[in-house]
Amino acid sequence: MSQILSMPADTTPIDSRQRISRRQLLGSIGASSVTVCLAGCIYRDEGGGGNTITFGFDPVQVRQNGDQIKQLFHEQGLSDDITIEFVEGSQDSSERRQSYTQLLQSDQADPDLFLMDCGWTIPFIVGGNLLNLTAELSDNLLSTIENDYFSASVETAKDPDSGDLYGVPLFPDFSTIQYRKDLVTEAGYDPDGQGWATTPMTWKRFSTIAQDVRDTTDADHGFVFQFDTYEGLSCCTFNEFMSSWGGAYFGGREHLFGPIGNRPITVDAEPVVTAVDMVRQFIHGGTDNEALSGYRGSIAPSGVLSWKEQDTLRAMESGTAVFMRNWPYTIASLAAEDAFGTDYGVMPLPYAVSPGNAQATGTGGSTSALGGWHITVNANTNRTEMALELIEVAMKDDFQLGLLGITGWMPPKPALYDTRAATKQEPVGRYMETLQIAGTNAMPRPSTPVWPQQATTIYQQVNAAAATDKPTTNAMTELKDKLRSIENEVT
Repeated sequence: MSQILSMPADTTPIDSRQRISRRQLLGSIGASSVTVCLAGCIYRDEGGGGNTITFGFDPVQVRQNGDQIKQLFHEQGLSDDITIEFVEGSQDSSERRQSYTQLLQSDQADPDLFLMDCGWTIPFIVGGNLLNLTAELSDNLLSTIENDYFSASVETAKDPDSGDLYGVPLFPDFSTIQYRKDLVTEAGYDPDGQGWATTPMTWKRFSTIAQDVRDTTDADHGFVFQFDTYEGLSCCTFNEFMSSWGGAYFGGREHLFGPIGNRPITVDAEPVVTAVDMVRQFIHGGTDNEALSGYRGSIAPSGVLSWKEQDTLRAMESGTAVFMRNWPYTIASLAAEDAFGTDYGVMPLPYAVSPGNAQATGTGGSTSALGGWHITVNANTNRTEMALELIEVAMKDDFQLGLLGITGWMPPKPALYDTRAATKQEPVGRYMETLQIAGTNAMPRPSTPVWPQQATTIYQQVNAAAATDKPTTNAMTELKDKLRSIENEVT
């Protein structure tokens, strides 16, 4: 993934003492005190620009590969008389969201298109800021998106009430377990022969292997992951642990996107509590009253309680860790020939209960948090036809495979992971089968207008429980009350 995807989203809380309406809430996101602007802050008058279309895009890719991406669009069929002008967004995802909020709420017509994080596209849909693509795209294109794309990605590009489509996934992102294949082989395991790349193992077995390999080799840590007090804990790492135990924040997958104030809050349910206890045991061992039988403890350093993605990456780079939970971008660096090369392995996230035994609907089994970005169209654009033509080109298989080669961004269609064009991309191509499984099992975050506040509350409470600052049951009961209070603020 691009570097921006490891950045936390906005978690600015809204004063819980004041009841606010749904309309006021949507208007308040990023609009009051944010002065961040898109790079350059230069926009044409609404009628100008001829055949130039503006596209709010990833700043790193604009600087490193902007010309190649523009060329790819034209090679794949974008009209020669259409000129793409990339407008750099902030590298920080929350700042980019706030900039887009200001632009759209002031009825700016430029940029015509936006690259939007799947974690915050829905609030823009609910706010009426984006073009309804169900009303604009052909039935054939809509059918392709519905049937050929990763379903979790498409979920986050739809209006949660009407089901209409407002964004087209450009690239998804999903986490995996990455590991030192040389160390696990040295410890006597056969990851290739045992099918680690495609067959998820249980957390219980995983914890045993992580402890054994650490103790058998010169590694310091069996397992490293991200559990700092930031949104990555709420949306991603704990979302995965909790879902793999059959738990959910709001009753199950069907309530991810609402209705706010009218959905169950289930963070005090047994699967969620047990998932926290598993994290406690991984860090502190089985010495407290909430230890899990059969699970090995002390396989993760206490430092993970303040670690984000780059911290865990450094642990792997330095050779101190056996297993790491992280995103595909780390594969590109750690599996390179000048790093661990073919001694680097990738496997799906472990699980605790199967989907058939999960308490919350749509959970259980190996679960990867969903990341990624969508192409969306400004509802105020004067260049609708050009925007739709660009989207149609971006939906072509050859475009998506070409983008993989240029940027390393994963294709949004699972079938493309089986192609020679994908598997030949070194080094990530060696792991396409695992990444395809992760995408199929991806879980979105509960993306609603109140999610930024809720994410803050979640990571504060869960981190405190994992640090043993609070008993797990107490922390989760408090969390339930706080989440209910936030939901009740929206009338």
